[in-house]
Amino acid sequence: MNKATVFIVMGVSGCGKSTISQLLADKLELPYFDGDDFHPEENVLKMSKGHPLTDDDRKAWLIALNTLAIENAKKGAVIACSALKEVYRNTLQNSVEDNLTFVYLKGTFEEINKRMQARKGHFMPAGLLKSQFETLEPPKNAITVSINDTPAEMLATILKQLA
Repeated sequence: MNKATVFIVMGVSGCGKSTISQLLADKLELPYFDGDDFHPEENVLKMSKGHPLTDDDRKAWLIALNTLAIENAKKGAVIACSALKEVYRNTLQNSVEDNLTFVYLKGTFEEINKRMQARKGHFMPAGLLKSQFETLEPPKNAITVSINDTPAEMLATILKQLA
């Protein structure tokens, strides 16, 4: 397996980060953390009202997730986090560069929008998906997985690339 022990499963809202993160964590016997749980209340409120977050809004959240990665660098963890921009990913990997791997769940706007229209009970409205795609800077150094595969196939692809 890859020497990295902290995995950031990333992508826009609705791409399957929570599902794939939980599957990966279970398979590797690592703790799983949903990055959404670390958003300050004001961020959740802002997004639930249909307003995209700014870089300033995300700063404390990204630092909290980086702290979580540092705390788990030796034992390992799987963290679901959008990590849309390279600068966000730089913050997330600060002080854990050698122990962190990004897993990018890649899909088109149309594919993910269809999923989000069917999703109920999430604070992130489907209307913000466009802003996420506008913000997205696809990672250059990540395990990239198509969201068109089943969750089991996606997990197998990730594990194969880690081998």
